[in-house]
Amino acid sequence: MGMLYQLEKWSTTRHPRWLVFLRVTLGICLFIKGFSFLRNSVKLMEGIPEESILNQFSSWLPLFITCAHLLGGFLIIIGLLTRWATLLQIPILLGAVIFVNAPKGVFAAESDFGFALIVLALLIFFFLEGGGPLSLDNYFKKNPR
Repeated sequence: MGMLYQLEKWSTTRHPRWLVFLRVTLGICLFIKGFSFLRNSVKLMEGIPEESILNQFSSWLPLFITCAHLLGGFLIIIGLLTRWATLLQIPILLGAVIFVNAPKGVFAAESDFGFALIVLALLIFFFLEGGGPLSLDNYFKKNPR
C-alpha cells in the first residue's frame, strides 16, 4: 500500500464533522484576504521588506498571491482538490510568516504574524487531512462517472 493511500484511508475514517466548519472558515479567510489584495495590491507590496529576496519577483508576485488566495480559498470552501489547494497556499503563507511578518516582529502592532501562523498550521493540517466527508472530493470519489 502506498503512503498516500494509507493517509487517505486514515483521514476518511477519523474526520469529525466539525472539521468541515474549520475548513470552510479557513477557505473564507483566504478568499477574503485575496479579495482585499485585489482591492489594494499596494498594501500587499508594502508588506514585503526592501531587502527581501521576494522583491525580485515584485512584478508578478501580487497577481499570483491574489489569484492563489481567491482560487485556493474557493476550492477549500467547497472541498474540491483540497490537498492541491492547500499545497498551493503553503509556500505563500511560509513566505508571509518568514519574509513579511517575522522581520516586523512577532508582537508588532502592524504584524499579522499570529494570523499567518494559524492559517499556515491549518493549511498543513488540511493538506494531511484532506477535505473530509462533506466535500466535493469525497462526493466525486464515491460517485465516479
